[in-house]
Amino acid sequence: MRELEGRIQHYPWGSNDALPGFLDRDPDGRPWAEVWFGAHPLAPARLAGEGDLDQVIAADPRRLLGADVARAFDSRLPFLLKVIAAERPLSLQVHPSREHAAESYAAENAAGLELDSPRRNYRDANHKPELLVAMTPFSALCGFRTPRRAAVILEGLETVLTDRLHALLVDNPSAHGMRAAFRTLVSASLRPEPARVDEVVAACQERAEAGRSPSPRIDRFVGLLAEHHPGDPGVVAALLLNPVTLQPGEAMYIPPGTLHAYLHGTGLEVMATSDNVLRAGLTPKKVDAEEVLQCMSVVAAPPVRVAPERQNGTSKAYYAPVDDYELAFTQLDDHGADAPARHPVPGSGPRILLGLDGQMTVESESDHAVLRAGRALFVPASEGRLHAGGHGRFVQASVP
Repeated sequence: MRELEGRIQHYPWGSNDALPGFLDRDPDGRPWAEVWFGAHPLAPARLAGEGDLDQVIAADPRRLLGADVARAFDSRLPFLLKVIAAERPLSLQVHPSREHAAESYAAENAAGLELDSPRRNYRDANHKPELLVAMTPFSALCGFRTPRRAAVILEGLETVLTDRLHALLVDNPSAHGMRAAFRTLVSASLRPEPARVDEVVAACQERAEAGRSPSPRIDRFVGLLAEHHPGDPGVVAALLLNPVTLQPGEAMYIPPGTLHAYLHGTGLEVMATSDNVLRAGLTPKKVDAEEVLQCMSVVAAPPVRVAPERQNGTSKAYYAPVDDYELAFTQLDDHGADAPARHPVPGSGPRILLGLDGQMTVESESDHAVLRAGRALFVPASEGRLHAGGHGRFVQASVP
């Protein structure tokens, strides 16, 4: 096993101090949005003494990934582990299915678009189902409400724009009506003027202050989005979506095709190894509403909350309905013992371990290493089963 140095991503919505604090590094005045622990070629983590993780794996995939994983995932590490710190709202976005991503990536390659071209939507050929576990209280928007419930949220705002959306949902309370309402907001030929968006924001604030809101939380979210993205129609789209608030340790799964936006908080994310993000608004980055409309699901569904399952006395796992990854948390408390206990760590194959707090020793049959907050390890499949002792918590990303 080798220490793994994550790759920092400095996006405008990041926090200036949350990730530096977690990694025990000095802030530099820039927003630190994400740290990537994985082998995505756009930002591979660095394996101590060996180089970028994607290149190290490519040189010996059977030993590092195991024969089954190497065969199933084309000799690539199938998951990407991140820590994300959102100080400001992220874009309103969706991730494509594996089939759509592969077709579109091939089409953009055939068109001669470079990977860093601003015209590109697809940076790789993979899907990007995500599992988020909150480290602090974490707020988000995720998936569409039922048309009837969305109509209730819109009713009484009495603006030109909300009256138009309300009529679409009342006349056609189905997925087709919801798609038409969302298209009205984001399509290049239909999107409303900023003044119309501002009218909705003011109406939400007025009813919230008057104590007559059917959803005070969504009205607060509308105000938050308007503060950072004034005049953006994505602010109004929030009224069509489910508001979510996760407490530390609570988790949410986001399948491909699910429209969502993270608003605020720090969390752990594990996902398929991909950076395919299609944006509909709430961002200065490229917006491609038509591609979002093509990929997203408008089937009404509540956010998919994932409860952890106990694996043994020290570990619990969050399972998502995908073959690319699973996420397990281990908590150890060996204070007071003459010698640290050796607790079995569930999992096999290629693994990435990330310390959350405390200090722990991780052992395989042939190696050992120390984990503390912000420190990560890559464990090759050839290392076999692991044991750990000490005091603290760590998270492990692995392949089911």
